[in-house]
Amino acid sequence: MNEKVSATRKWWLIIFMGVISATGPLSLDMYLPGLPEMQKYFHSSASTLQLSITFCLIGLAVGQLIVGPISDRIGRRIPLIVGFTLYAITSLMLIFTNNIYLFILIRLIQGLAGSTGQVLSRAVARDMFSGHELTKFYAMLMAVNGAFPIISPIIGGMLLPIVQWQGIFGLLFIIGILVVLGVIFTLPETFVSDEQDQVTLIQTFKALGGMFSKRRFILIALTQGLVFGSLFSYISASSFVFQTYFHMTVGQFSLLYAINGLGIILGNNLPGYLPDRINDRDVMTGGLVGGLFAGVLLVGSLFVQPMAILVIIPLFITVFCVGIVNTVATSMAMSIEGRQNAGAASAVLGLLMNIIGALASPLAGVMGTQSYAPLAWLIFGFELLGLILFQMTASKSKFGRNVDK
Repeated sequence: MNEKVSATRKWWLIIFMGVISATGPLSLDMYLPGLPEMQKYFHSSASTLQLSITFCLIGLAVGQLIVGPISDRIGRRIPLIVGFTLYAITSLMLIFTNNIYLFILIRLIQGLAGSTGQVLSRAVARDMFSGHELTKFYAMLMAVNGAFPIISPIIGGMLLPIVQWQGIFGLLFIIGILVVLGVIFTLPETFVSDEQDQVTLIQTFKALGGMFSKRRFILIALTQGLVFGSLFSYISASSFVFQTYFHMTVGQFSLLYAINGLGIILGNNLPGYLPDRINDRDVMTGGLVGGLFAGVLLVGSLFVQPMAILVIIPLFITVFCVGIVNTVATSMAMSIEGRQNAGAASAVLGLLMNIIGALASPLAGVMGTQSYAPLAWLIFGFELLGLILFQMTASKSKFGRNVDK
C-alpha cells in the first residue's frame, strides 16, 4: 500500500490503531491508583505486587517476537483477532484471582496477548506509509496512544470507590471484545506482497534474527528501549512515591498522572509539526539531552529537603522527552527496514522497550516507600546511556526525515 489514503480513512486508522497500540497503558496505567489497595488485598509487599507490572511487560516484549514474524507471513488481521480475544479472556480471569502469584502468571499471559496490538500497530503503519509521511502518521498515532496514560488512571481512580480494583479488569475485558469487533468489521488486511506465497514462516523468523546484526537499527532500538526504561521506572514507582511518600490522595495522583500523560502527547506530536529541514537526528538528540537534564534535576533533589514539586517538574520533562524520542526513534528504525519485514522490525523495537521496562520496574521500587532515590538514579542512568548509544549511530551514517531503506 502507499500514502494515497483519504483523510477520513487516515483519521479512523489513527484513532483505531491508537487504541490497538495502547495495550501497554491500558494494562498498566489504569490499575496504578489501585496498587496500594491491591497490596492489602493480596497481603503482599510493594515489590512483589510490582512484579505484576514486570511480568506483563515481559509478556508484551516476548509476544512481539512471536507475533511480528508470523504477521509478516500470514498478515496482520488474524493475529490481532486472536490476540485481543485472549486479552479479553485473561482480563476476565484476573477479576476472580485471589492469589498474588497466580495473578502475576495471568498478567504474563495478558501481556503476551496484548503484544499483538503494540507490534502490529507499527507494522500496519509501515505497510501504508514511508518517509516523512510515516513520521507524521506515527506522531499522530502516538498522540492518540498518549491519551491513554491521561485517561487510564483517571478512569481507574473513578472506578475504585465503586467497583474496587476488579472493575478495572472488567473494563479491560470489554475493551478487548470491542477491539476484536473493530478489527473484524473495519480493518482490511494491509500486508500485501507478491512474494508472500514464496516466503516460509522459518524465513520470517530468520529475518527477525537478522535484525540484531544491523548496527544502525539495533542502536536506535536500544536507545528507544533505554528511554522506555525511564518511563517504566516512573510508571511502576509513581503511585507509591506520590500517594505514600508524599501523601497525595488517589484523586490528586490521578490528576498528576494525567498531566504527565499530556506531556507525552505533546512530545509525541512535536516531531510531526517541525519543518522538514530539521533533521530527525537533531530532534532525537534534543529529546535525549532533555531527558538527561531531567535526570540530573531528580538526582539533585535527593540532596535537599524532600518536596513534591522538585520531583513533579523533572518527571514532566522526562515524559515529554520520552514522547519526542518515541516518535522519532520509531520512524527512524522502521524506515531502515522495508515493508516486507515490518512485523519483525516492530517486534525487535517492542522487545527492547518492554524488556528494559520490565527490568526497571522492580528496581524502581527496591526501597519500597522510604525513598524515590532508585527512581531518580534509574532515570538519570537510562537517559545518559541512551544518549551515548545514539551518538554512536553517527559514526557511519546520518539519518534524515526521508530515510527509507
